[in-house]
Amino acid sequence: MIAKAPDAPVLPDRKSGTIKDIALQGDLFLIRADCNICPIPAILAVLMILAAAFSAPTTAKAQAVSDEFGDQKAAIEALISEVGAISREIETKSEDDAALVELRLRLEGIGEEVLKKAVEFRPRLQEIRRRLDQLGSAPGENDPPEPEALSKERVSLANAKAEINALTGEAEQVSVNVNKLIDRISELRRELFTRTLSKRYHITDLFSGKMLTAFWTETEELYNTLSYWVRFVFRFKLQSMLIATFFSLAAAAVIFVGGRRMFGSLLYADPTVEEPSYLSRLSVAFWSTLLLSAAVAVFLSLTLYFYNTYDVLRGDIGAIVSITFEVIAVVFFISRLAHGALSPGFPKWRLLPVDTKAARILVLLITATALVTGLDFVLSTVYDVLGAPLRLSVVESLIATVLVGILIILVGVAIPKQGAEGETGFNRTLVRYTLFVLGAATIVIAIAGYVGLARFMSQQIVLTGGILATMYIGFLTAGAVSAEGAFQQTMLGRSLATRFGLSDRATDRIGIVSSILIYLLVLMWGIPPILFQWGFQWSEITAGAYRAISRIQVGSVSFSVIGLLTGVFVFFVGFIATRWFQRWLDGTVLTRSRIDTGVRNSIRTSVGYAGIALAALVGVSAAGINLSSLALVAGALSLGIGFGLQNIVSNFVSGLILLAERPFKAGDWIVAGGVEGTVKRVNVRATEIETFQRQTVIMPNSELINSAVGNWTHRNSLGRVEIAIGVAYGSDVGRVRDILIELASNHEMVIKNPEPAVIFKDFGASSLDFEVRMYLYDISNIMIVQNDLRFAIYEAFDKEGIEIPFPQRDINIKGDVSAALSGKKAPATPARTKPVAGKRVAPAKARRPSKRKLDPDD
Repeated sequence: MIAKAPDAPVLPDRKSGTIKDIALQGDLFLIRADCNICPIPAILAVLMILAAAFSAPTTAKAQAVSDEFGDQKAAIEALISEVGAISREIETKSEDDAALVELRLRLEGIGEEVLKKAVEFRPRLQEIRRRLDQLGSAPGENDPPEPEALSKERVSLANAKAEINALTGEAEQVSVNVNKLIDRISELRRELFTRTLSKRYHITDLFSGKMLTAFWTETEELYNTLSYWVRFVFRFKLQSMLIATFFSLAAAAVIFVGGRRMFGSLLYADPTVEEPSYLSRLSVAFWSTLLLSAAVAVFLSLTLYFYNTYDVLRGDIGAIVSITFEVIAVVFFISRLAHGALSPGFPKWRLLPVDTKAARILVLLITATALVTGLDFVLSTVYDVLGAPLRLSVVESLIATVLVGILIILVGVAIPKQGAEGETGFNRTLVRYTLFVLGAATIVIAIAGYVGLARFMSQQIVLTGGILATMYIGFLTAGAVSAEGAFQQTMLGRSLATRFGLSDRATDRIGIVSSILIYLLVLMWGIPPILFQWGFQWSEITAGAYRAISRIQVGSVSFSVIGLLTGVFVFFVGFIATRWFQRWLDGTVLTRSRIDTGVRNSIRTSVGYAGIALAALVGVSAAGINLSSLALVAGALSLGIGFGLQNIVSNFVSGLILLAERPFKAGDWIVAGGVEGTVKRVNVRATEIETFQRQTVIMPNSELINSAVGNWTHRNSLGRVEIAIGVAYGSDVGRVRDILIELASNHEMVIKNPEPAVIFKDFGASSLDFEVRMYLYDISNIMIVQNDLRFAIYEAFDKEGIEIPFPQRDINIKGDVSAALSGKKAPATPARTKPVAGKRVAPAKARRPSKRKLDPDD
């Protein structure tokens, strides 16, 4: 007897002798009663249990559901409140680009949190729907009433479903509002960027006597601020400052010394080298710029970090010192780049084809251009921190921009008009006129009053141009490293080849991998600074990079770069582990078991394919790719297999059959079609057969399955050898038989049982044909045995005087032979008598033709 219980009721006491057992399993009551003694008490007990079950309150479950949804609702309401606060904050910070970026990042985090909250409702909603489907619809007017507990449960589930739908709707509304605010921030940033570049100032209004007064005032205030800070540091923070500087120098020294030990010859030009290769010059220019700039950047960034940590910097001084350190790093980087490409002190290491005088002038001009641009950044920050008048900042930017334009034009003038072109394809005329146009445009735009646009152009010319130049040198270096045989000539290539005994081919492959790594390094190093120069904030770049590598959506399939790299790494580890397990299994377990070589090869191959398949599945799973979403691709692939790939599939299946049935194995001597040789390897697509001429034949497995294949060593290596021999007519055939049997029996590779046999095969046209047959333990020695016995038979027959004839022919010459040989006309041959009917004519007696052996030269 079974009773349904929506909740756990209080069970009544069992009636002695009537109710034997009452048990609760899930939401079912199992009641075992002795109805044969007295059915009425049992029925009454069941009714009592049902009444208790149906009358049990459902408030506990409803309260639990309410509490659960209450937490979710509170979290969503908190997100709604935060979105409202951000919306108000956007309008107050519409002129601050960095603040707008931070607000956008916060909104994106809220959007992700809202999606997580909405996803959390799905399991509960599916459970409610499933339960409602089980309960069915409410009974109609004419239907019998259902228990009250079922009605209450249906109502409770319906209310929970409605509450979930309401919360989901609120979450979707929050997501919509978040997207609108993100679009609003993007619009404000575009407007701010456009206003900054398109705003025009009247030059005549900027220059006045008040400007000089404001300049001296702000200069004096800056001096007072710096002097006060210096006194503060010497009195209270000197020790902290020295410790911070020391640790920063130590970190920079580690990078410098480590880079010098690792890339020693790549950091400096070697004056003792007469003709440095193009790759060597590129490497010196690239790595000297990158590593030395990295060491300086590490020193400055760590110094700033430690200063902030030890409270050495105040708020206003901190902004000035920070921008100063950034400018120092940029100016050093551009100066190193110019030195690396132009190499004024070492003409043979110069990348650009200019003379030494022009190289020195270009290095000075490029460094001065970077320095003026950096001073513009520093002064703009100083005036902003000190609260200087806007006109002073505009005048300062105008002067700096005009100076940068003049310096750019001077750089174009310093480049020689003529000279040999270098390996970089340096087009002097194009570069000169491009610099002239850019410099003149910067000056004209600045004088026209569009100071913001001119300043932006000058910054991009100097900073973005320097980054792109470095990236270009890096790309040239990567391309030169990937050239065939180039990496072998480098110091690193020679060191690896000497230390690890690498072949030229292996070293060349390492060069290709190194080239790919250099490409990736250049992209990772160059793209973020360029984006930063074009208005992107650092937090925005890092967030975008994280989104790009964490999740990529292609239709309904989503994956991440990190997941793909993880999957590739897992597959690589599984592949290495499979190969190691194969070697261990073959070299340790199978060798000790003394299993046949072919069986070992089949086991090793099967284990290899199984391990690779397992590694591929685990790698795909680690990559986070949902295989169920690739059903359409699998269907298209199946269609392609049915048409274009049927031969490949046929060979694959045939390979599996060969590995399972093993009609031949590695080491067997087989004959397949016109190919005869030894099986070297049985793969799933094709089988490798090595002929006796050492030629490797790759034969598709389907041909070996569908055609007859002869296997000399299928079950064992026992085989029969035949040697055919002919002797002259008139020879002692008994003696011939005895000699052949004796020679065959005495050979060490011929088995004794069955014994060798001699067969008199035929009466040939020129000889009596015999065949000696014998069995060998290893049929692969057939050529050795045949060769030994032929030598022995020839020597024995020669000693016994038994002639081995060559083909002979009998020639019948009619007429006078001497006349024919002397050239005289032979007498006419008498006509043959025509036979008379009924009479027998006796033929003329003919002379028996003479026999002579033809000389091979006849």
